[in-house]
Amino acid sequence: MRAIVCRLTAAAALVLVVNAAAAQDKIRIGLIYTLSGPPSTLGQQSKNGFELALKDLGGKMGGKDVELVAVDDELKPDVAIQKVRGMIERDNVDFVVGPIFSNILVAIHKPVIDAGKILISTNAGASSFAGAACSPNFFVTSYQNDQIYEAIGEATNKLGYKRVYALVPNYPAGKDAINGFRRTYKGEIVEESLLPLNTTDFGPEVSKISASKADALFTFMPGGLGINLLNSFIQAGLKDKIPVISAFTADEATLPVLKDNAIGVYGVLTWAPNMDNPANKKFVSEYEGAYKAVPASYAMQAYDTAMLINSAVVAVKGNLADQNAVRAALKKAAFTSVRGPFKFNVNGYPIEDFYLTKVAKRADGKYETQVVEKIFSNHADGYAKDCKTQ
Repeated sequence: MRAIVCRLTAAAALVLVVNAAAAQDKIRIGLIYTLSGPPSTLGQQSKNGFELALKDLGGKMGGKDVELVAVDDELKPDVAIQKVRGMIERDNVDFVVGPIFSNILVAIHKPVIDAGKILISTNAGASSFAGAACSPNFFVTSYQNDQIYEAIGEATNKLGYKRVYALVPNYPAGKDAINGFRRTYKGEIVEESLLPLNTTDFGPEVSKISASKADALFTFMPGGLGINLLNSFIQAGLKDKIPVISAFTADEATLPVLKDNAIGVYGVLTWAPNMDNPANKKFVSEYEGAYKAVPASYAMQAYDTAMLINSAVVAVKGNLADQNAVRAALKKAAFTSVRGPFKFNVNGYPIEDFYLTKVAKRADGKYETQVVEKIFSNHADGYAKDCKTQ
């Protein structure tokens, strides 16, 4: 009997070893995005972008198969925490990638970092983790939120707008937007208005904008928020009276709905679909072919993130157990970004270029943002000086 038990124990141990070896042969990546409700188009663009990059890589990174675990955070911090813990404890992912919104990032950051996993945000760039609270296991492939709005402030100066009405959602990214804009804008902010993330009726706010006699509207209203705001703005007859300069209010995620209503709306970003470089032309062409839509920045940043992870896996020859080596390889950012120059600052946030963009209708009838001029070159966020852990 003891001999039989010993043989069974040995067999079970062998199965565990074989299963562990099989697990090490796969790269497991968890994607956490908002995939339901009005903002779902943003999360779907991100998921599409990551999957497109993985397809370009032949489904492998560093010669190893890649398994994706995608979950919907439902734009609820408590749900996001529960689902990201499932990724870590049940699925044993090597990397957590996402999310879209900063309040979700704030919620999942601690569980992921405490678990010793690497978290790469492809969109949310809350200032919370850019300074003294930075972590060597946290990277951002989009921007630090303030950077976008610092660039918008400078672009607004260049456009000559002296009095601006500021309208943003009342959550961390919205507050970062106001702070960043205020840092560089030299004119007068006639009103700072913060609205709930679930706002659907912009009528009262549009009336206030009309009465303000502002030279321009500065706004950050992503996804469905942006669609509702601009439609209400246009119905009030304000489009030709008060120019709009925005972030994520009129972009490739919302343009299929806004269409002509968005033509001429200004924005600022690190990228636009018409950027003239080989990597970007390939990405845009493939994305349009695969998804029958023009890619937004959400897709671009997720695509870049997949290529970033691949560069690190290749550099460490697939040995993700050596986390110091993985972090160092990620920090080098040894991949070709479709946006052009890209590198990481000491806090894991990017140093990159920012451009003034404008919505246009293409010859083929599709809508896209197009580069007008460069606003900042190699722009770094102001919090990195307080990061001491990297």
